[in-house]
Formats: sequence, C-alpha cells, structure tokens
Amino acid sequence: MEKLIVSPSPHIRSNVTTAKVMSHVMIALVPAVAAATVIFGGRALMLIGFCIAVAVVLERLCGIIMKRPDTTGDLSAAVTGLIFALNLPPTIPFWIAFIGVFFAIVITKQLFGGLGCNFANPAIVGRIVIMLSFPAAMTTWAEPFTTDITTFATPLASKSANMLDMFLGMTSGCLGETCSVALIVGGIYLCIVRVITPSAPLAFVGTVALFSFIAGEDPLYQVLSGGLLLGSIFMATDYVTTPITQTGKVIFGIGCGIITCVIRFYGSSPEGVSYAILLMNIVTPYINMLCRTRPVGAKKPKAQEGEK
Repeated sequence: MEKLIVSPSPHIRSNVTTAKVMSHVMIALVPAVAAATVIFGGRALMLIGFCIAVAVVLERLCGIIMKRPDTTGDLSAAVTGLIFALNLPPTIPFWIAFIGVFFAIVITKQLFGGLGCNFANPAIVGRIVIMLSFPAAMTTWAEPFTTDITTFATPLASKSANMLDMFLGMTSGCLGETCSVALIVGGIYLCIVRVITPSAPLAFVGTVALFSFIAGEDPLYQVLSGGLLLGSIFMATDYVTTPITQTGKVIFGIGCGIITCVIRFYGSSPEGVSYAILLMNIVTPYINMLCRTRPVGAKKPKAQEGEK
C-alpha cells in the first residue's frame, strides 16, 4: 500500500473581501483628496469625481457587453478612477481624462479578464498613455491656491522648491503627488489596518534615497518630489500586479527605485515612477517564481516522471 500523502490546501477562511480592502484604500486617500481640493480648488474635486464615475460606468458597460457579472460593487473600478485622477494635473481637460480612464478600465483591466487578470496596474497604464499622447496637457500646471495656469517646472524638474512647501503640498504638480504628509498619513493607515505591508514602499523609497545620495543628489528632495510617495504607497502595493512574498515585494521595490533614479538622473524625463512600476509589473511573475516557497507538508516534486 502506498504511503498516504496529505498536501496543504487553502483551508483558512477570512472575512476580508475585495470591497473591504478597496474601501480602506479609498479612506486612506481621503487626506490626499482633501489636500488637492484645498490646494487646487473645486475643479480638482470635480476631476476626481469625474474619473471615478467614468471608471464605474465603463466597468458596468464592459460587464454588460461581455456578459459578465456586475463587479462595480467590489469598488476596484472606483479605486482605479481615484488613483488615476490623483496622477493628473488639475488643469487637464476632462476629455483627455476620459481617454485615460478608458485605457485603464477597458483596455488594461477588462480585456485581460477583469480584476485579478490584468498584467499591470490600470491607473499606471492610463497615465502613461495620456502622458505620451498629450504631453503638453500633462505638463501644464496650476499655481496652488489660485486659478492661474502656468507652464513652470514642477519641483522635481526645477530642483528649487522649499522642502516644507513640498511636504505640505504648496507646489505645482499632479493632484495627489504634491502633499507628502497626506500620502504618508494614508500609508500609515493602510499599514495599521493591514491592507498593505511596508516592505515594497520602504524598499522603493529607501532605494531612491540611497541611489540619490550615491549620485550626488539630495535624497530627501528626491523622495518628497514627483510621484514617488503616491506610487510607492498606493501603486507599488497593488495585490494583482506585485509579488506575493515579502522577499518578492522587497525585490520589486528595489527594482522600482533603481529604474526611477536611472530615468530621473540619466533619462530625458524628469519623472520615472510610472515607467518603473509598469516595468516591474511585467517582471512580477518571474519574481514570484524566484521567491516561491514550498508550503509546510507539501511533497517535493519528483525529478523524473515515474520515480519512486
């Protein structure tokens, strides 16, 4: 009689649902939304609401056309619309924002099978598409606390902003990337409720700081400027497109940090966070293979078929 082998199974059940996780993410982004509204005015809030509404509607339409169940209740589309909106300058036309949301929801998410099947973070892809297609619109900024539109460089490009202003959000930039303190508060909340672990964000930020120091740049300035905090906390921690294990998350964060700095310091673009996360999203399956662990009690695969 052959020896009985008991293999591990997913016996552990949890009351954590996708909707609950997404609701925590939305709560964590409330400080960033509030800061954007205060700093850039009511149009910022209108743009955020527009992106969320379009994302939810497109998600439902795709479900109807593709004859899939209604998934708008899991709030993943709303979160995608929210994060995408926070990656936009407050002056961008609404029709361009619509195109970005379309690529995020329809192309990147739904055409690949829906939530859990997308190869990359939808908000990242949407932002990169409109950044490459409409560079002028994506580099036209509004002065804080005014309705004036300016083409002046952001702190990351000019490298002349005050550190305190950058920390509090008193600078030009995208809606969700200017107020560092709001993003940090949101990140701490997500760690407290255990929606994310700090592995990837700390590895991402730490790598950028170390690389900046070695390259002769100001580490703190590089951390506070651009979309580093927004990307590392809310996009480099996506469940679907980032590694599963803690070791994998650290590798992912380090890779994002290195690519970001290479693009910032040696590339033609002053910002590299979006490209870095997208590239690391693509190699995530290989990181998972590299860091794969064998569950306790699992039988080691046989070297050759028929081996006893």
